[in-house]
Amino acid sequence: MQIAVTFRHMESSDAIRNYVEDKLSRVKKYIDEPIDAQVVLSIQKKINHRAEVTMVAKGLTMKSTESKEDMYAAIDLMVDKIERQLKRHKDKLKRHKGDSGIRRQLGKTVFSAASVDAENEAPEIIRSHSFSVKPMSVEEAVLQMDLLDKEFLAFTDDNTAEMHVVYRRKDGNYGLIVPQGS
Repeated sequence: MQIAVTFRHMESSDAIRNYVEDKLSRVKKYIDEPIDAQVVLSIQKKINHRAEVTMVAKGLTMKSTESKEDMYAAIDLMVDKIERQLKRHKDKLKRHKGDSGIRRQLGKTVFSAASVDAENEAPEIIRSHSFSVKPMSVEEAVLQMDLLDKEFLAFTDDNTAEMHVVYRRKDGNYGLIVPQGS
């Protein structure tokens, strides 16, 4: 397990770093190696201790952020949350069949909006990102979207090998966008 700990607005501490590494080693039982964890520990307004982790393992990305008055308590809550997410994911995977499709590469581009005063300006690309899209069921896609705390997720349907988008509706339910064939 690769763990990178970053301290923001606070002094670096080996005791806290070792505590984070010991706590995060508990998640190994839920997912196979390799696991890459990025941990950011920070203090906001001198009283709010914040622990944030982003973990990537076998194409699965999970995030957890917790804040408390004590850094150790924030770390404990953060690790407990990641552990619950991984346990729930592992249980769902047991109920679903395995990876049986073609992975696709998907690109994401962010454009800047032209100002109101400017006329006929082409949008400017601010950021571009490409990522692998693995085949999964709709239920797996909803779980992955919840783990990432995103509003939508593009994925390849494991039955039809078509690109679909699942999204979170304002009423708390989920929506599914399925492309129509020509």
